[in-house]
Amino acid sequence: MRLPDLEAWAIFARVAELGSFARAAEDTQLSRPTVSKAVSRLEQALGVALFNRNSRHMSLTETGRLLLGHASRILAEAEAAEAQARGGTQRPSGLIRVTAPITFGMRHLAPLLPDFLTRYPEIDIAIDFSDAVVDIVAQGYDVALRIAALADSALRARRLCGVRLVLVATPEYCARVGHPTHPRELVGEKSFVYTNTSAPGMIRLRQEKTGREFVLSQTSRFRADNAEAFLPALHAGLGFGLFPEFMVWDGLHSGRLERLLPQWEAPPIALYLVTGGNPLRPMRVNAFMDYLVGAFAHPPWASGES
Repeated sequence: MRLPDLEAWAIFARVAELGSFARAAEDTQLSRPTVSKAVSRLEQALGVALFNRNSRHMSLTETGRLLLGHASRILAEAEAAEAQARGGTQRPSGLIRVTAPITFGMRHLAPLLPDFLTRYPEIDIAIDFSDAVVDIVAQGYDVALRIAALADSALRARRLCGVRLVLVATPEYCARVGHPTHPRELVGEKSFVYTNTSAPGMIRLRQEKTGREFVLSQTSRFRADNAEAFLPALHAGLGFGLFPEFMVWDGLHSGRLERLLPQWEAPPIALYLVTGGNPLRPMRVNAFMDYLVGAFAHPPWASGES
C-alpha cells in the first residue's frame, strides 16, 4: 500500500495559502525548487493540475480549490500534533485566512486587529470581507465570522454573543407614522429592504407579552444587499428598517434613532465563529479564536459603551 505524500500535501496547502511558490519556500524554509517539485510530484500522483501558472500569475484550478480544504486539514492536524508534543511551548505563527461580513467586519473586527497582531507578531491575517455565505472548507478559510441563526451542519460553530434585530427610524419619522403599537400599522409605509436573505422584505415579529406573531411585509423605498447603504437615508427620515443592533446602537443611545414597536421582537440571531468540522486546529487559529471570544464577551452595542 502506497502511503500519501503528506509533505507534498502540506506544501501544496502552504503555496495556496500564501499565493506564491517563493513565499511558501521562505515560510517553510525550503528551497523554491523543493517546493515546486513537491507540488509537481503531487500533481503527477493525482493525475491533475492543482495550479494554473505562467511567468506572471498563479491561481488554483477547480480541482485545486476542491482539494485545498483536505490539504489544509492535513497541515493543521500536523501542526496541532507537533504543538501538543512540544507541550504548548511553540509560539503561534503563520497565516490565518478569515471571512467576515462587510459592515460588522469593518466596524467591529478590524479595530481589534492592531492589538491582536501586536500580541502575536509572528501571525499574519488575510481577511475577505463579504456578506456571501462561502464554503469555508473548499475555499481554504480557517475561520468565518457569521451573524445568523445557524442551521445544523458538519461545521463547528462557537457562539460569541447575541445580536438583536431591531426596527428603527428617526424620531421625526416615528412621530409622522404615529408611534404604531402593532406591526399591521406599518403595512404600506415605505421602508428599507435588505435583500441578502431567503425572504427579502418579510419580517417575522413576536409580541413579548402575548406570544402572538405577525409577519410584516415591507413596502420597499430602498433595496440593497448591504444594510450599511441604508444608513444615510435612515438618518434622513426617509423610512424605517430592521437592523442588527451593532449597526444602530450609537444612534439609539444618542436619541438620533428610536425603536419602532418596542414590545415586538424579531427572532434572535448571534455572532458565531465557524470553522471546519475537524477539532484539530493550528495554534494561530486557536489564539485568534480565543482572542475574539474575550473581545466580544461584552460587546459595546449590548453595554452601551463606545
